[in-house]
Amino acid sequence: MIRNATPEDAEAIAAIYNDAVRNSTAIWNDVVVDTANRVDWIAARQNAGLPVLVLEEAGTVTGYASYGPFRAFDGYRETVEHSVYVQQDRRGGGRGRALMEALIARARADNRHIMVAAIEAGNAPSIALHEKLGFVAVGTMPEVGQKFGRWLDLALLQLKLDERTQP
Repeated sequence: MIRNATPEDAEAIAAIYNDAVRNSTAIWNDVVVDTANRVDWIAARQNAGLPVLVLEEAGTVTGYASYGPFRAFDGYRETVEHSVYVQQDRRGGGRGRALMEALIARARADNRHIMVAAIEAGNAPSIALHEKLGFVAVGTMPEVGQKFGRWLDLALLQLKLDERTQP
């Protein structure tokens, strides 16, 4: 079941986030968060009218997805950048795709125009998932990040959410 996150989901979201921080290049951050941080994050997103979706299976949150502003300037207001994360032992079973499909539907309902994916360029499974969902590669930024003692390249993909010719 995919639903809107509640404060009660913050502990599970923090655990999924922290695993990605500690063990992957999916999040280019070195600092883990606590449950209170994620409670505040959920509230801030939702108060700004932004979705935080969770995938719940048998009463356990196994993944989450959200989007937020692509950039802080007014001209980008209909472009969003998203994040999607699935519990490590639950990856590869269609959960990420289900979360992404729900998030894309929400972005379309919110009248967004473009959804951006910024993915570590070596993350072939994530890039493949996005391409299956219609995202198009628009560029790679070499060595713009770092983690685990090495430079990271950032692949940029985007999905056009509607066919408007004018904002």
